[in-house]
Amino acid sequence: MEATGSPRSAAFFDLDKTIIARSSSMAFSRSFFEGGLITRTKALRTAFAQFLFEVGGADERQTSRLRDALSELVAGWDVAHVEGIVAETLHEHIDPIVYREALDLIHRHQANGRDVVIVSASAYQVVEPIARLLGADAVVASRMEVADGRFTGEISSYAYGPAKAEAIRDLAREHGYDLSRSYAYSDSITDAPMLDAVGHGFAVNPDRTMRRAARRHGWGMLVFRRPVGLRSHARTRPAVVVGIVAVALVTLWGFSLAARRDREA
Repeated sequence: MEATGSPRSAAFFDLDKTIIARSSSMAFSRSFFEGGLITRTKALRTAFAQFLFEVGGADERQTSRLRDALSELVAGWDVAHVEGIVAETLHEHIDPIVYREALDLIHRHQANGRDVVIVSASAYQVVEPIARLLGADAVVASRMEVADGRFTGEISSYAYGPAKAEAIRDLAREHGYDLSRSYAYSDSITDAPMLDAVGHGFAVNPDRTMRRAARRHGWGMLVFRRPVGLRSHARTRPAVVVGIVAVALVTLWGFSLAARRDREA
């Protein structure tokens, strides 16, 4: 526990591929499809952007590509409809992909008197319900512009890269956190400013680039391997969605093999 009267501290967690094993926005893609928000064409296009994000690492180029794909995807969506879908399918999509190690860390920090803050570049309408599910104390997330109750496709506040570091500094001033005694966790090299902003930065499931950065910056390194179900919940996937996902995976697997052969040639 933090000593009474000592400055407060906090633990800041990236969400995608740090607390959960995939992109939070993409986790709901099937339900958005079922809800009439995504067409087959857009599903495949976004699946490809997600594939590049997964296999290419969450670097600036891949993250920007995913951001652009998702911005195009959500333009015109009814905000209330999106929030309703997320609320109804939250456990179905998020429960199975939460890392046990991340969940244990969240509980440990809270037991030691630290606020836990989820800091994510994904949209607030997706991140906030997940943060609530995880018991987090606060949320920093991207804000999409809304007009007449619908997303315009423009991003008014993008919680990405240096903007994450600035956001946690703002929270520190507001809540009196001592950042030198605080913690931060992320899988992505784009979150280097956030990890450097605290006294205890940790690279999660680091790739080669992240490992080099961790050694250079003095961050710790952690490996999260065990997604855990927060509660038992299973539903059958509609055949049409399974077909779309199967086509996308087969196509993308072909691209992956071709790229690998090119590299080895």
